[in-house]
Amino acid sequence: MSTDVIARLKQMAADPGRVWLVGGPTYGDLLAQTGRLANALLALGLGKGDRLLLQVEKCEAVLSLYLACLRTGVIFLPVNPGYTVAETAHFLTDAEPALSVTDPDRVAGLRALGARVVDLPALLEQADGQGNAYGDPAHGPDDLAAILYTSGTTGRSKGVMLTRENLASNAEALVSLWRFTSADVLLHALPVFHTHGLFVATNCVLYSGASMIFQRSFQPAAVLEALAQATVMMGVPTFYTRLLADARLTRDATAHVRLFISGSAPLSPATHAEWQARTGHAILERYGMTETNMITSNPYDGARRAGTVGMPLPGVDVRITGPDGQVLPQGEAGSIEVRGPNVFKGYWRLPEKTAEEFRDGWFVTGDMGAIDAQGYLSILGRAKDLVISGGLNVYPAEVEAALDDLPGVAASAVIGVPHPDFGEAVVACLVSAKGALLSEDAIRAALRDRLAAFKLPKRVLILDDLPRNAMGKVQKADLRRIYRTLFASA
Repeated sequence: MSTDVIARLKQMAADPGRVWLVGGPTYGDLLAQTGRLANALLALGLGKGDRLLLQVEKCEAVLSLYLACLRTGVIFLPVNPGYTVAETAHFLTDAEPALSVTDPDRVAGLRALGARVVDLPALLEQADGQGNAYGDPAHGPDDLAAILYTSGTTGRSKGVMLTRENLASNAEALVSLWRFTSADVLLHALPVFHTHGLFVATNCVLYSGASMIFQRSFQPAAVLEALAQATVMMGVPTFYTRLLADARLTRDATAHVRLFISGSAPLSPATHAEWQARTGHAILERYGMTETNMITSNPYDGARRAGTVGMPLPGVDVRITGPDGQVLPQGEAGSIEVRGPNVFKGYWRLPEKTAEEFRDGWFVTGDMGAIDAQGYLSILGRAKDLVISGGLNVYPAEVEAALDDLPGVAASAVIGVPHPDFGEAVVACLVSAKGALLSEDAIRAALRDRLAAFKLPKRVLILDDLPRNAMGKVQKADLRRIYRTLFASA
């Protein structure tokens, strides 16, 4: 069993000078604040097993409240502050939180839905009147720590139930694998309603006793300035492409950093290569999901191979299976399945759906991939994104890699849309690099020597931008919906 998150917090807080946030509180301050917040939650009638919905703009108090919920056993339920009141209604109905904490301007809207609501400033004020000491109840590794809702691109969002052991085991594995120590300073510019910013970033710092530069949002100028103090940066591919567009990104600007990590969406080999050429650093790409925390990582020592997400974390097993559930030989493409202490407990109040997503104790991720002879996993796309054209399988990631290698292509997304002859047709959606002039005919011609004929896009669409979610992941369901009639008259 791994060391519980709160047990680790208490260990770190025993050192009175250990800094939690650069220029801000120590670990001792953090423990005291979580005690006051835990007492405030107790005074509001919340206890172990109750749900607390949090929907606020990114701020330091989110992390304190997350840890206070862990201390009390209240289940933490963070929600994207970009969601409208109408969208938030689903979480209120499904999770039935005992309390919703939000920004002041959202209170009236949530109350109109029948929620019990307190605004965050009022909760913090109430906590200030409480004592620092809190008598933590006993918790077990299988107790629920949080419910995170999936993005819901294929239907209603599902609540992913994450246990205390899910969080603790993953944190310990990542701290060891990525060589975190108390000397590290993490630059945190990620959202905190998502696994990446909330659990991966925060828990790696906490478990190693490191410090954090906490930025409210990603702003290239602020990030570049902070790199002089940071030793580690975690980001999504969009962070890296936007920094590459800034002339101030140089080897000198990144000299203090020992590790750049990317996740939450695929990092293109072109971005990987350009970053290494500009900075001298090879970005370490890893792979995870809301349901599993982190699954694989490129090595700290050894080749960080562009286009792959590395090897399974210690204690985590990954296999590739065919449609019949049988394990496939090395190198063959199929369904990615995973098992280990990182895998979630199930979907909230959806036992049938949970049962559907597991096979013999293995979680079926819904991603397609292949493992090479060196053990590196490559992600070929979501199973639902697989394009079957003329009866042949086309993996979007393979076509996207070829497109991203072409001069002038800043971003690409490959989808399948209905076609009267082929069943589905491969369609490429591209964004031009600044100053580049792309044409459909030129792109198709450039691909003919790189891809088999059945993989060639039937159409190449040049767009101003690609639809993305808050973590920078391209929303292919939106593209399929927009262009579903592209070949209606073909």
